[in-house]
Amino acid sequence: MLTRRTTLGLLATAPLGLALAPRAALAREPEVFQNPLAINGYDPVAYFTMQKPVAGSDAHKLMWNGATWLFSSAENAATFEANPRAYAPVFGGYCAYAASKGYLAPTIPEAWTIHENTLYLNYNLRAQELWRQDIPGNIAKGLANWPGILG
Repeated sequence: MLTRRTTLGLLATAPLGLALAPRAALAREPEVFQNPLAINGYDPVAYFTMQKPVAGSDAHKLMWNGATWLFSSAENAATFEANPRAYAPVFGGYCAYAASKGYLAPTIPEAWTIHENTLYLNYNLRAQELWRQDIPGNIAKGLANWPGILG
């Protein structure tokens, strides 16, 4: 029978044992943030043409870079298909601020920035505010971390 002191001693050493144990390989995150659609089902072209987030439609969708992208019109889908890298957000639509800090975070459609004709998304409006305090510096840091932070 284990005494309380022995049990507490075993529990205290458990974290150390777990830290030293070999870890199972974690699956790599997808290159595009999907929830389950790319960038929450919003039209990436609309950020450029309408200067706001616009929900996409199942009637206008296409596959690119391992994800399903929705568009608000056939014209926007065709525009994206002709040059997806010009319209897809940097860091696969994951939070650009989080990428600059070395980790992944999901995004919301309302927290976005177009800087030098490139789309960046953020986790929330506070992350967007922090991101905008040093956009060039945050881009440089994010690019240094990308794509290594995918796992």
